[in-house]
Amino acid sequence: MAKNLQTKFSTRQYMLSRDFEIYYYNEPASEKVSIHSHDYYEFYFFLEGDVSIWIEGEQYPLKYGDMVLIPPGIKHMAVVHGNEIPYRRFVFWISVEYCNQLMEVSSSYGYLMQNVLVKKKYIFHNDLITFNTIQYRIFQLIEEIKSERFGKEAKVSLCVNDLVLQLNRIVYEQQNPKSEKEEQNLYQNIIYYIDDHLDEELSLEQLAGQFFVSKYHIAHIFKEQMGLSVHQYILKKRMQASKAAILGETSITDVYTMFGFKDYSSFYRAFKKEFGVSPKEYKEVHGVVQKG
Repeated sequence: MAKNLQTKFSTRQYMLSRDFEIYYYNEPASEKVSIHSHDYYEFYFFLEGDVSIWIEGEQYPLKYGDMVLIPPGIKHMAVVHGNEIPYRRFVFWISVEYCNQLMEVSSSYGYLMQNVLVKKKYIFHNDLITFNTIQYRIFQLIEEIKSERFGKEAKVSLCVNDLVLQLNRIVYEQQNPKSEKEEQNLYQNIIYYIDDHLDEELSLEQLAGQFFVSKYHIAHIFKEQMGLSVHQYILKKRMQASKAAILGETSITDVYTMFGFKDYSSFYRAFKKEFGVSPKEYKEVHGVVQKG
């Protein structure tokens, strides 16, 4: 992780900006912060360290990937048990006013905040893949804040909104898991889509955009349902389609361009790996004669 994205730790517990602030801390836990509360929301993302967090009289151990959301007025503090391991975390502060502005655009921005206020559950555990999606957005935001690129102010705003929405979506999906039938329907619909679009560009990112789910979710259900990655499935389907086309009247040159291969050499390697012979050899073995 780039050192230039890190922030020197300060015991300050109030915001200097009006809307939000974000920090990446990575240092030995030397300076302690006593029990305190804020008038804004604090998102705390734990990366590493011998640390637990004290919230309203309860102490909770932390593990990599945990997200803690502290609403305004809730007393809390980090409890450092040892300095042998570097203490790494992201801290994201966002004002109540800014949250309210987002919720005027869509109530989806406020699901997580309302959930914490009602249920008093402050800690959310994330698996590695989910936490990677969070980290990606955090680093994107920090990099943009530190940049001097054209449109920086607009891009920072987009990054903040995207991060907040993603956190809401993650928690909503954790608390409202899709039913087995919904998962099966999604899987079947993706299969049908791939089969109908073999001649077009197909990727995890493109499928995720088409079906409005994360690419990690699609990868997971494919592995679970078929034991193959999405890429492997697409390649196998294209190989089968290519074989059928070769047995027809389509020239080999036309076949590889029809099914998403950028050049003949990559098509040749994939075909030989799948069927044990080259496209030309396959055509000759099966005695296909082109009509004049």
